[in-house]
Amino acid sequence: MRYDANRKIETRRKVLAEAARSIRESGPDRISVAEVMAAVGLTHGGFYAHFASKDELVAAAIDEMFNDMRGRFARSTDGYGAREGLIRYLDFYLSARHRDARGTGCPLPALSADLARLGPAARARYGAGVASLTARLAGQIRQIGQEPAESFAASVVAELVGALALSRAVSDPAQSDAILNTSLVAVKQRLGLEIAQ
Repeated sequence: MRYDANRKIETRRKVLAEAARSIRESGPDRISVAEVMAAVGLTHGGFYAHFASKDELVAAAIDEMFNDMRGRFARSTDGYGAREGLIRYLDFYLSARHRDARGTGCPLPALSADLARLGPAARARYGAGVASLTARLAGQIRQIGQEPAESFAASVVAELVGALALSRAVSDPAQSDAILNTSLVAVKQRLGLEIAQ
């Protein structure tokens, strides 16, 4: 039984990872349960051993996406001083690499246009993700002596998400890069951080 329980947990993890990737790339309305299951080598019928509905899968995948981003935040900030960690995270978030990583990047810009049409569970989990990122940024901002940290953090989240979304939406690569670079400089200046060259 222990093997079966572990196998079920691992299978669910794989389904969630694939659903998260697919939702980031295509949006929650465009994912197909059958395609998600096929991508991890399972049949559509096996889906119901893990989730009651597509809505439940989407909500759980949103949690998975925010778990990924919490890990990304930790890799940028853990073991560094608050100033350096914050610079590292901002440099990552407003980078061409993050812009181009639609399948693994932050769920905020990927989902913001779709969430208003989703159910309460998905919206609640998205809201919790926004609050979590804002709180983590506020903690870093407070440590560098900027107050009110919560207000700064809320504004920074909005600018990061907006800049990344716009940089992905425009077709001109130079315009896309300029959106990222201009926003990065502006956020760093507002927070009193040195500009990395």
